[in-house]
Amino acid sequence: MNSNILRVALCIIFFTFIQVLGYAQISENEHFLKKIGITDSLYSKTFNEYKTIYIQLPANYSPENSEKYPVVFILDGEILLPAVSNVQDFYSGGFTPEMVLVGVSNAHNRTRDLTTSKISEKYGMPFNEENGEAPQYSNFIKTELIPFIENKYPVTNFRTLIGHSYGGLFAIYVLLKQPELFSNYIAIDPSLDWDNQKLITEAGEKLAKNNFKGKSLFIALSGQLHMQNSKITLDNVMEDTTDYTLFARSNITFSNLVKQNASNGLAYNWKFYPKDLHGTIPFPATMDGLIATFEWYQMENTDKINSFDTPKETLFNIIKYREKKLKAHFGYAVPPYPEELLTMSGYMNLDMKQPEKAKMYFELAVEYYPNSANAYDSMAEYYEGINDFENALKLITKAYKINPSDYFKKRMESMKGR
Repeated sequence: MNSNILRVALCIIFFTFIQVLGYAQISENEHFLKKIGITDSLYSKTFNEYKTIYIQLPANYSPENSEKYPVVFILDGEILLPAVSNVQDFYSGGFTPEMVLVGVSNAHNRTRDLTTSKISEKYGMPFNEENGEAPQYSNFIKTELIPFIENKYPVTNFRTLIGHSYGGLFAIYVLLKQPELFSNYIAIDPSLDWDNQKLITEAGEKLAKNNFKGKSLFIALSGQLHMQNSKITLDNVMEDTTDYTLFARSNITFSNLVKQNASNGLAYNWKFYPKDLHGTIPFPATMDGLIATFEWYQMENTDKINSFDTPKETLFNIIKYREKKLKAHFGYAVPPYPEELLTMSGYMNLDMKQPEKAKMYFELAVEYYPNSANAYDSMAEYYEGINDFENALKLITKAYKINPSDYFKKRMESMKGR
């Protein structure tokens, strides 16, 4: 095959592969409608009521393997889960890791559960709705919801929390009060004006004294700065003292407070969406929030990986660097690249008559995916190519032990004859 064609093919494969990972298989009966999330529930002893949740597993999940995934908890899940799922469809694999999505329903008792302190008056008007139970709700998440998810679904302890409005307020509350519950927090247009900015007042000491190393926070602010005055902009909103801008001013005040305490180790991103309203900001902010949160996950040195001129040692170091980087962030070891990408790179290098590079990729596939029959079979094909049938047979035998299929059985019989 022409080497230029192979170069182009490898580049296309590499850049499209990270998108293909995010697309679920579409069955014969699902050509037009995509179903998002399976419904589950658990009984909360904290609230003496059932809590509904929606679970979306990664597209490549298989109950046959033991792989576990990072997990995202999405408040108002009945509304926001589709948005998070759509973002994952396009960005998982290359920009964000494959993750289990847990949509937590807040259709009932939303204000009660997500607000952070009790009030009886809001903006000078009586407020009679039940509220201020965030301490109990965070306890429910810690002692009931997280254990339930970890016992039933393939998740790790690397967790992300996403909330909008009252949900964003709650996300920041958890970060300040129980930061160990999640690694990442995405607060979209958070209602930090609640109870005359009480949470902001409490935040000053915690942001100054606590260590938030290993935690990240993304906050989004919509362009709806003033309900009645279009002359209010991001440049002058802090000069206004009316209740109409309290929501936006609260968001900016908290953001400035976080920036003033940058030495606490918190990885922080803040973004303003001038063209979005409170009701439209969740989708773009979810996309930007996840991409910013997982910026460290994005693949690096793709130009060198795509070049057939890159020395084997350089490629090996790139892969090992990514392995160490991912482990440092996740807190546990994960393969730096998908199995299919490693074996595919191995075959491409075989076609380019670079057997040592091919061998390296196949060996890494076996190292990172020791329970994959396909990884051993690919390594066996390398040995077949150099007429080392003894090692090829050993590897195919390992593949057969993992997957005793007719294919591997025939492969063993054929190899024994050689």
